[in-house]
Amino acid sequence: MERRFTLTRASIGKKALVAITGAVLFGFVVVHMLGNLQVFSGPEALNGYSHALHKVPELLWTARLILIVSVLVHISVSLSLVKQSAAARPVAYRVKRDLATSYAARTMKWSGPLIAVFVIYHLAHFTWPGVAMGDYRHAADDVYANVVNGFRVPWVVAIYVAAQVMLGFHLQHGAWSLFQSLGLDHPRYHAVRRWVPRGFAAAVVIGNVAMPVAVLAGLVP
Repeated sequence: MERRFTLTRASIGKKALVAITGAVLFGFVVVHMLGNLQVFSGPEALNGYSHALHKVPELLWTARLILIVSVLVHISVSLSLVKQSAAARPVAYRVKRDLATSYAARTMKWSGPLIAVFVIYHLAHFTWPGVAMGDYRHAADDVYANVVNGFRVPWVVAIYVAAQVMLGFHLQHGAWSLFQSLGLDHPRYHAVRRWVPRGFAAAVVIGNVAMPVAVLAGLVP
């Protein structure tokens, strides 16, 4: 009994860490999306936003360090919880029923690693070293040109759209779990727990997908 109680407390602490770091990553995703949406306002707006971020390197690197630590803790603790859950049930269920779980929940263990791979690709594409994915030259000081040139390549847009859909599923279940970790799983909050994560995830997906699709469609010159 004591061992079980200790494992339960450890699990609760790990879930709290996942929730806290997840909240940090949620905030970054939203801020990152809002900043990138300035592509619709033209090159001066997007490039001005990029230059403003680099004017205060101390603040920028502080934010980056917080983000990096949050990502590492989020991944490592999540993997620990998966292993702990598997160890608690060494024998698989004879009949597994997923009627009570959503598609977002069932794909959580796959969406996380796939998103991590996409983030590496995204950083290589637009940040460092800045790899041109088409017949153009990457310009370190012209973010707008990089975005427009990069998203004029159909297969690149396909990768980004697929990644954002996967991100949406991950965010939906992550936000749902966050409510549960905060103790907001009372029946009176059922509607909030159900629709807020879906709305949040949908808004992020629509906002992030709008950029590459609009460029590819010629709506962003």
